[in-house]
Amino acid sequence: MQELIARAVERLRGARRAVALTGAGISIASGIPPFRGKGGLWESYDPMEIASIEALLADPARVWKVLVKDLKAVIERARPNAGHLGLARLEALGILATVITQNIDGLHQKAGNTDVIEFHGTFAWQRCMGCGARIETHRVDDSVLPPRCACGGVLRPDAVFFGEMIPIEALVRAREAAERCDVMLVVGTSAVVQPAASVPVIARQRGAAVIEINPEPTPLTGVVSELRLPAAADEVLPLLLAELESRR
Repeated sequence: MQELIARAVERLRGARRAVALTGAGISIASGIPPFRGKGGLWESYDPMEIASIEALLADPARVWKVLVKDLKAVIERARPNAGHLGLARLEALGILATVITQNIDGLHQKAGNTDVIEFHGTFAWQRCMGCGARIETHRVDDSVLPPRCACGGVLRPDAVFFGEMIPIEALVRAREAAERCDVMLVVGTSAVVQPAASVPVIARQRGAAVIEINPEPTPLTGVVSELRLPAAADEVLPLLLAELESRR
């Protein structure tokens, strides 16, 4: 592992503009379960029945009761872990320019990253389905479901449900970030969900070094990525930062 960390540090030391792509794996240590894979939420629920736009429109109270209320409680308890804090430190050092995340938990911003592209929207805010007004999730009273806006409209997470399009601004900005970076860290993502999975490919095609931080191999491993640090982000990033800062 030490040799891999040393190689990653060399790449980061020479980076003019690094970008990170993160997935559910980076937030597991914060107590947020993944949606997919072993132990994921979709093992217990059919996402098309409780996390699709059709389900939300048909019965918002049920979607809130079965999914949103519990997820709201989990996210409100969560705090950034060493993985999130490591990426924030990379930004503070002037190495990391942007985080592109598939997560909706808002933990990158809580950790201190300032330029975060949220591919799937955010759970930190709710949006009125009537007037479009937004309110911070922690301010929403969920004692009566579904909660409503002052205008009477139903509040919903400002996140992408199944059947909805990824925000075009997120797509455009993510592509631009991938095209401009010279190092891309791929952290805690299986790299199978499109279009996020194409972001490292774009970076590699433009000449960037792609470095994975993930316990398990992904479709990128050995094909798109230059190297993989085979452990969780909250384990690897502190080691990487310690080595990086020792050389400054």
